[in-house]
Amino acid sequence: MQLHRLLRKKEGFAGQRSVVLPRKIIAGQCTNNPAVERLYITDIGYYPKAQYHYRQRVHGSDQHILIYCVEGNGSAQVMKKKYQLHPGSFIIIPAGEQHSYAASEEHSWTIYWVHFKGSMSCGLVDTLIQKINDHQGSVEFQPRRIELFEDMYACLERGYSNDNICYAGVCLHHYIASFIYAEKFNLSGSKQPDDAVELSINYMQENISRLLTLEDVARSVNFSASHYSALFRKKTGFAPIEYFNHLKIQKACQYLLYTELRIKEIADKLGIEDPYYFSRMFAKLMGQSPAQYRSRR
Repeated sequence: MQLHRLLRKKEGFAGQRSVVLPRKIIAGQCTNNPAVERLYITDIGYYPKAQYHYRQRVHGSDQHILIYCVEGNGSAQVMKKKYQLHPGSFIIIPAGEQHSYAASEEHSWTIYWVHFKGSMSCGLVDTLIQKINDHQGSVEFQPRRIELFEDMYACLERGYSNDNICYAGVCLHHYIASFIYAEKFNLSGSKQPDDAVELSINYMQENISRLLTLEDVARSVNFSASHYSALFRKKTGFAPIEYFNHLKIQKACQYLLYTELRIKEIADKLGIEDPYYFSRMFAKLMGQSPAQYRSRR
């Protein structure tokens, strides 16, 4: 144990990479830059197999810290609560909170980490903590998440031009969102979802031309109507059929913009027999009639 204490180190690992933005650059190009003042990177890095890695900040940091573990193990403590990190897990440490973290002695972690600030950063951190109901969460490994990190890092490694800082800052929004809304990240390239709500949305999209009832949609995922409705509303904020109608209007917008179909024909394609009802439903959601929307072409 004594040997481990002697070998503990903040940094200095084979293959490590890090960029720490000079505070002068942060003050001059981040805090007063409308493009990034709401969210910007202050420090970013990658530590592979970081044996004896250890950090302790009794008074916390003035930046928020996000650590993503992709290999090995480690531990962290945030405000006296302890966490064990493993491949796929991450920890968010809010600014000002006492914390420490360390790599496992036996299987030292490989981590991607970023420190960030900005006027909206506290809101994002709070949202992430509420989403995972703690400071620690897990995400499925996605190469795109690593590519996003590498984009941010590569930009800042090439210097502190306004373009580099702004691009990295904009990417940071997406990177943090990939942890908050992990199930939505890379949705276009992901496999078939196993979540009941997501599966039912697939069912809605596949049956956009039909008039589905609540019972129809609930049955598609083997749920009772009442249980499914409560679950769906909790996750999306909408009743299932209201959400289904939103998808219909979304499809109607595509028909209006990219085809010559008449409004009655579009209504038919969406399983709505009464074109006047369709027009009222469209106007209620979009704030204008189908004809007015089509005129945007």
